[in-house]
Amino acid sequence: MKLKYSIRRQITALFIALLAFILGGVLVINSGFLVSYYLSHKTEELVRTYKEIDRTLQTGSLTDLAVLKTILVRTERGNIDLVVVDSSGKAQISTMGQDDPRFTQMVGEIFTRNISSEDILRKDSNFTVYRSKSQGISGSDVEYLKMWGMFSDGSWFVMQSPLASIQESASLANRFLIYLGGVGIILGGVLIWLFSRRITQPVMQLAGLSQEMANLNFDARYTGTGRDEIGVLGSNFNKMSEQLEKTISELKRANNQLQMDIEQKEKIEEMRNEFLGNVSHELKTPIALIQGYAEGLKEGINDDPESREFYCDVIMDEADKMNHMVKNLLTLNQLEFGADEVQFERFDIVGLVRGVIASCEILIQQAGATVDFVADEKLDVWADEFKTEQVIRNYLTNAIHHAENEKRIEVRIRKEGKNAHISVFNSGRPIPEEDLPKLWDKFYKVDKAHTREYGGNGIGLSIVKAIMEAFHQKYGVRNFDNGVEFWFELDADTENTSLH
Repeated sequence: MKLKYSIRRQITALFIALLAFILGGVLVINSGFLVSYYLSHKTEELVRTYKEIDRTLQTGSLTDLAVLKTILVRTERGNIDLVVVDSSGKAQISTMGQDDPRFTQMVGEIFTRNISSEDILRKDSNFTVYRSKSQGISGSDVEYLKMWGMFSDGSWFVMQSPLASIQESASLANRFLIYLGGVGIILGGVLIWLFSRRITQPVMQLAGLSQEMANLNFDARYTGTGRDEIGVLGSNFNKMSEQLEKTISELKRANNQLQMDIEQKEKIEEMRNEFLGNVSHELKTPIALIQGYAEGLKEGINDDPESREFYCDVIMDEADKMNHMVKNLLTLNQLEFGADEVQFERFDIVGLVRGVIASCEILIQQAGATVDFVADEKLDVWADEFKTEQVIRNYLTNAIHHAENEKRIEVRIRKEGKNAHISVFNSGRPIPEEDLPKLWDKFYKVDKAHTREYGGNGIGLSIVKAIMEAFHQKYGVRNFDNGVEFWFELDADTENTSLH
């Protein structure tokens, strides 16, 4: 990823600018202050030379070879021209030949002393240091730093050192600095550009990592191994990524749970409203009948005993239907909200079904139906025996009330793999296909008039649905040309099975 204002470019530009600033500063200082520094340094050197020569003269004479050699060495070392004359004007020491124009000029300056106050750099009781132009060896004027004065032995002197060399040195040094600075800027810029990659690459990796985190991708990790500040930052990024992933996961779980709670609350509210509507609808008819017949008894509409007995039978029958519906509703409510705990146990499903059929014998006879029971001698299953009996009883009573034509009911139990398959078939009209999915809804009735006739309230199959879902087992209904079959399955105990 290339950035217009990348740190790498900024570091390189800053380094080049810093080098250029330092180079410019050095050039300015070299041009403006080097000559002044040289004059100050050279002035001190002339003063030191004067003092050394003066001390030498205090212990010896200018005619001594040792003294003369010391003076010549000192002046040669400092690139200094020296002329010393006695009080009569006779030259005693000279670092140049008497045919040299500089010699004649320097001897003349000893006695003329034509010094401008503006050129004086340092003045003492025994000497004066000043700048002056004199004729050089080539005949052209050359600027010198000169010292004029008198030694302690009474001899006069003039010392001078040319300034042209320092000016030329300053100019040469400036050109050298420009060349050296240019090469340094180019080479340094390239090196900084290359080395800055070690800094910018992990920073760019962190930038990419932050982008991935912004996109909620927490699998990306910083892979750098450095132990510097960037390495610590990358390690903290990884920790932050893990923490964010954990926090967001917890938030999503909490949000999902909240959404489920909201949906559950809405579902419960919807079920409550539906329940109230259905209950009020189902209770409206029996309450109206009970109220009507009770008012008739009170007002004595029919005084004969048979009529009063009929009125009482109707009231008792409707009250019994209401009581039966309320019990079914309580049972269904406990099943749907998990208040009725399932107790799994092993029992013989064949014996249980045979007992339910026997208990419904009176209803079978009243309906004029026949029941065929097809099953093995014994088949053990794992389930809640009491709730399984409720399922079988609902299926069987439903089949008894809807059996038509030859009024045949067939109850069959067969083993299919690891499951026991229990089915209840009744002859009669098939259920319309569009009504099949709605059969398990509370208070739903395909034939309302017929259901009302035998006292049904549309809750039985809802109880079957709640029980089978609590068992986590399959159930359903199938249409045939000559009737309808309701079925369900249970886990079979394969170790205890006796075949007929």
